[in-house]
Amino acid sequence: MHDIEPFYNWRHIYISEEDPRSPFYGRTYSEFEFSQTVYNYYIHPQWDDFGSRTLYLKVIYVDYELNFAVIEMIGEWNDAIENDIMELKREVMDMFYKQGITKYILIAENVMNFHSSDKEYYQEWYEELSEENGWAVALNMSDAAQYDFRKKKLHYYIELMELPEWRTYKPYHLFKKIDDIIQNRIGM
Repeated sequence: MHDIEPFYNWRHIYISEEDPRSPFYGRTYSEFEFSQTVYNYYIHPQWDDFGSRTLYLKVIYVDYELNFAVIEMIGEWNDAIENDIMELKREVMDMFYKQGITKYILIAENVMNFHSSDKEYYQEWYEELSEENGWAVALNMSDAAQYDFRKKKLHYYIELMELPEWRTYKPYHLFKKIDDIIQNRIGM
């Protein structure tokens, strides 16, 4: 896992640690010092800690005019023990929501496992976003994690999508593609 880096091809247009509105503003990173782990496995030092011991993320793009964020994740999404959705909502999403971000693309292809608990934070986040015609999408989550996600019916709150070629898009085009899919599904 230590060699899985956050997607870096958009760094010439957005860097979360240089964005004063980002929860990760001012962070510094080492390229050589591996200190964060998911269980016994070290992860690349560019991933951001937001309060979970098993799930990390990287905000790879935010557009404050179009009100969307692209966030890549790695590790184990564990609501049962770590209450990761609460940490994610309180420490990251609430801060972006205050800045007007209402549409979220969560790149979940490096989320190895998902363990569910209560739905309350998912419902709360969904209701907030719905008031603003917003949404949240998890892209490319593993089949096993999707199975557990669907079993708890959490896909009602965070849409699950497959788009393996997402890296070939520029941020606006990725957002537009996903937004169009969602708008067509809800018949707007």
